[in-house]
Amino acid sequence: MTQRPLYSRIIGTGSTVPPNCVTNQELAERLAARGIETSDEWITARTGIRQRYFATPDTMTSDLALTASKNALCAANIDPQSIDLVIVATSTPDSVLPSMACLLQHKLRLRNDCTAFDMQAACTGFVYALTIADQCIRGRMCRTALVVGAEIISRLLDFDDRSTCVLFGDGAGAVVLQASEQAGLISSVLHADGSHTDILCVPGRVSGGAICGQAFMSMDGQAVFKLAVNLLEKVALEALDKAHMRAAQIDWLIPHQANIRIMQSTCRKLELPLEHMLVTVDRHGNTSAASIPLALDEAVRDGRIARGHTIMIEGVGSGVTWGAAIIRF
Repeated sequence: MTQRPLYSRIIGTGSTVPPNCVTNQELAERLAARGIETSDEWITARTGIRQRYFATPDTMTSDLALTASKNALCAANIDPQSIDLVIVATSTPDSVLPSMACLLQHKLRLRNDCTAFDMQAACTGFVYALTIADQCIRGRMCRTALVVGAEIISRLLDFDDRSTCVLFGDGAGAVVLQASEQAGLISSVLHADGSHTDILCVPGRVSGGAICGQAFMSMDGQAVFKLAVNLLEKVALEALDKAHMRAAQIDWLIPHQANIRIMQSTCRKLELPLEHMLVTVDRHGNTSAASIPLALDEAVRDGRIARGHTIMIEGVGSGVTWGAAIIRF
């Protein structure tokens, strides 16, 4: 007997940010004490960022992931013991090993035999993780998945480097995916090109009990900008083509929240009204793998995103990785 096709649908979203809000003015004063000149106007004009949240020294990335996950599970209104897959997208895990996903599984007291692993695709991590979870559900390897993007990027920032330290923030977002006979994730596209590793990286490594090399974020801002604008348009069109859809059928665009100019450029190239693009970069900064689920949860909770809406998510990040997905909410 032929099995019916199986899909995955998002049944709950959740997010969190640390309590410590840092405005551009506060950051400018911090940099001024180090002899570095910047201003609220300079940061906002170039990035669209007005504030971000930094975790306290005693906060772990898994703590943010835990809160976001609890919020998503509450919204999904399911028994946490039904979760049989956990994927955490992060570039800032609590430790080299074990994985954040295993730590989160334990903190949530999930069943002790579910699959759990981390996904490292930088800012594209949530798109990668969601796609893999969807494929696991479609392949009947699991029925209910918790997919999390969580970061404490502030610990990778060099506050002597104005070009990077003003851009990033900390936070976490999560979704619960469940098997369904109705299509949720309609299409997704994932890519990577390792020839661009040097334009955005943290090249340090652990060896002999110490950090070897540079453990701060390094970025060629102009190169990243040019590459991102080009790749995001292409991958968005690729995802639409795979779904046999037109851009006009998209209710909401949720790009990775890196820079408002990159985001607006993609929106215009797709000929979507700017008011159909979700923007949180002004309040969160670039939270890497957490940025898309953070924006998604905010719009779900304030009622902008409703059941039946069609959403496109897309991102580009260190690697270079890039990807997009179209979701029927």
